[in-house]
Amino acid sequence: MTDLTGRVAVVTGGTRGIGLATADALAGAGATVVLTGRDEAVAKQRAAELAERTGSPVTGLALDVTDRSAIKDAFRAVAKEHGRIDALVASAGMLRGALIGMLSDEHIDTTLATNVVGTIATVQAAARAMMRKRSGSIVLLASIVGERGNAGQTVYAASKAAIAGVARSAAKELGRYGIRVNAVAPGVIRTDLIADQPAEALEKITADTPLNRLGEAAEVAAAIRFLISDEASFITGQVLGVDGGLVL
Repeated sequence: MTDLTGRVAVVTGGTRGIGLATADALAGAGATVVLTGRDEAVAKQRAAELAERTGSPVTGLALDVTDRSAIKDAFRAVAKEHGRIDALVASAGMLRGALIGMLSDEHIDTTLATNVVGTIATVQAAARAMMRKRSGSIVLLASIVGERGNAGQTVYAASKAAIAGVARSAAKELGRYGIRVNAVAPGVIRTDLIADQPAEALEKITADTPLNRLGEAAEVAAAIRFLISDEASFITGQVLGVDGGLVL
């Protein structure tokens, strides 16, 4: 089993879905985990639950990734408390759908501010801490929608395509400091984000997926844990699909 004992990992958007599953996977591998979410009470509750289940130190922080000043403060605080930041999983994001003709300025601005600008600012803050010790691993959350598109998700698709570009560019820039940057591109994963999808739509997606099922958050978390670990020590600038073959 992957051993991350002694590593300090920050997981944004860590209170639900893939982020929560990832925080669980990293803590289960022995890492000290700091998970963040918009709601401080929820973040602290999830952290306490994971700490009890895994036996690893897990703390919860309130963080809105659209607030760049708050991101800087949060990462400085983590680095000061733990003396280092070894890993970042930038999982915070939002998914909203709307047809092109119905897109509002607020929809466009909020989605891009959260998924793109927030991710870049988070990478920047983590990288500054990692550069001082010349090592680190960063994993970003892209999506197959960013690769293949989807009707009614133009802004979301654009934001996730951007994440792939961020991962590749940051990998080229930060490699000289021993920092690896990768992304995972999940397919349709069974989380609360798809809870309101019509059953017929999910059945069609399942039929189109070679593995003939939806994915689980824990499966994406396992891929992220691998990319964070030393087992992936010569892997950087990659976008790993975790989609059951849906993009084939």
